[in-house]
Amino acid sequence: MLSFDPKENTERENYKLLIGSIIPRPIAFVTSVAEDGTVNGAPFSYFNIVSSNPPMISISVQRKNGIRKDTARNIFEKKEFVVHIVDNENVDKINSTAASMAPDESEVEKVNFTLVPSKCISVPGIKESKVRFECTLEKLIELGEGTDLIIGKIEHFHVDETIYENGRINHEILGAVSRLAGTNYAEIGEVFSLERPE
Repeated sequence: MLSFDPKENTERENYKLLIGSIIPRPIAFVTSVAEDGTVNGAPFSYFNIVSSNPPMISISVQRKNGIRKDTARNIFEKKEFVVHIVDNENVDKINSTAASMAPDESEVEKVNFTLVPSKCISVPGIKESKVRFECTLEKLIELGEGTDLIIGKIEHFHVDETIYENGRINHEILGAVSRLAGTNYAEIGEVFSLERPE
């Protein structure tokens, strides 16, 4: 077995080991609003559940050359954002929003997503998502000089009626897409069940 000391690796070498090993990763498409009112949208695959009581999620946003990205800055300033689950129907457009754009340019407008108002917060969501979470900022933690870890408290859930069955989400109809390494993505493949031991 190969062995690596992360302190002796470059940042890119550590990055490749992490994104190639920790797979599949769910993808959050996050809308936030800039100070001038621009609605920004960006995908993040360092994303997961933190808690169900209260419902909270986490998104880790890597800084660029030590500078906070638009999404993290907007969330830090406005304390509100919307997280959307990326699926096989919206993944192409969402991938296009990853292009570098100026803070006053809207990725959401660029790809012609349809904005919909939120119920509890001022930041809008997008209609082209089967699941979205209206969030307020619970905590932003600066990790080292290169990362903003955002903990969001879910204030409201929006779930498309086509995927909702008896209080549960139908994963097949949702068609969530996950991130692998490089330019690779994956859909949920064969599903199997294991009973938890007593």
